[in-house]
Amino acid sequence: MAGIAANERLQRIRPALVSYLMSSGALASAAFSQLATFAILARALGPIEFGLFVQISAVTTIAVQLCGLGASDCLLRRVSREPGSYAALLGHNLCLIALTGTVLVSGGALALSAWLRIGSGPSVGTGTLVLLLFGNVVVVRLILLAETAFLGLGRFHQANRAVVGFALSRMAVAALACLVFRVSTLADWALWQCAGNLLYALLGAVWLRPLGRPRLAVLREELMPGLLFASQFAIRAVRANVDLLVIGLFAPLATVGSYGVARRIMDASYLAIDALNRLLYPRLARASRDGLHHALPLTKQALAAALALGLTTCLTLFLLAPELPALFGRQYQELSFFVRCLSGTIVLVGAWAVAVDLLGASGRQDIRAWILNGANLLGSALIAAATWLAAPIGTFVALYLVEGAIAGIAWIVLLRLVRRSRAQAEAGRVL
Repeated sequence: MAGIAANERLQRIRPALVSYLMSSGALASAAFSQLATFAILARALGPIEFGLFVQISAVTTIAVQLCGLGASDCLLRRVSREPGSYAALLGHNLCLIALTGTVLVSGGALALSAWLRIGSGPSVGTGTLVLLLFGNVVVVRLILLAETAFLGLGRFHQANRAVVGFALSRMAVAALACLVFRVSTLADWALWQCAGNLLYALLGAVWLRPLGRPRLAVLREELMPGLLFASQFAIRAVRANVDLLVIGLFAPLATVGSYGVARRIMDASYLAIDALNRLLYPRLARASRDGLHHALPLTKQALAAALALGLTTCLTLFLLAPELPALFGRQYQELSFFVRCLSGTIVLVGAWAVAVDLLGASGRQDIRAWILNGANLLGSALIAAATWLAAPIGTFVALYLVEGAIAGIAWIVLLRLVRRSRAQAEAGRVL
């Protein structure tokens, strides 16, 4: 009987396990391709040019979260519940990407020109900045629409294909540009990268075409939820990149390059957690429809899985760190130290990511925004000050404090809301 019960449990969890393995496999392939791309660029551009690229990438990482004003959330959330709303929500996304993208590219080029002149590195032409901003903000946001649309419609295989394809295409463009055509300057790479992203965006449009034509109109009722959603990721991106921007003001560009590679390795390592959350979000949206407390058992299971994934990734990075300079280039000598110091943050990210995803999936973007935006705004100031006063050790201490604070606050708030939801449901049954 015990064997039969175990077999039945296996049959119940097998679809979820297969979905996770496919999702994590897709994101792991994307992470590996991203690291290979960075390794190619780090070797080809050298510490100085690559250091400049890292600083500019910090800004584009922030800007891409603002592009579209968070409209991707409603595309995922509402389409998972009402597939018939796809055309209107896709058109809503396209309109907001066009409007915000124009402002971000023009304003970003001016701001970056002024910021880079403050530092000690070489100047970057306006044309190069525009190409980097357009290719990494507007075009990337358009590319991400394909994955979001497929996830909302429950087409996980096609979503995985979009993720892996984009990562492989970036690696192929980097290899072709740097290894075949010997690109060695940031200006030349900006042209290659923008062209490669544009070609992949066209491929994404071809994939989405059978799903129906978008209805181009801005949905006013989704502007505020989208803005709240975007603000969380934009301010998190500010917090995640403020150390790079501050270090760039006084440290040698070679150190900035090493630290930038370490941060990008960490960003790629978070994909183990993202693989779980991207599958979980639609399920949480459905489970929490009749009350937040209905989704708590699933959330607790996901927390255990996220912590296990975070710990495994942390230990793997810690052990592999000494070998990284051989991959990225011997001139990045500080890379191993930076990666080892940062590796533990993955566990803390796994601890809070599940809680804030349930808040978002249940429609509580206001509370989610208060938690993430408040912690990340204060965290940005703390990290900037610690970096300025005692980099890099002060930076690491501040990063751990911020991630730990988000995890604690997110779970305290979530559990209180769950108790309130359960009490309201019980009161309703009594009446």
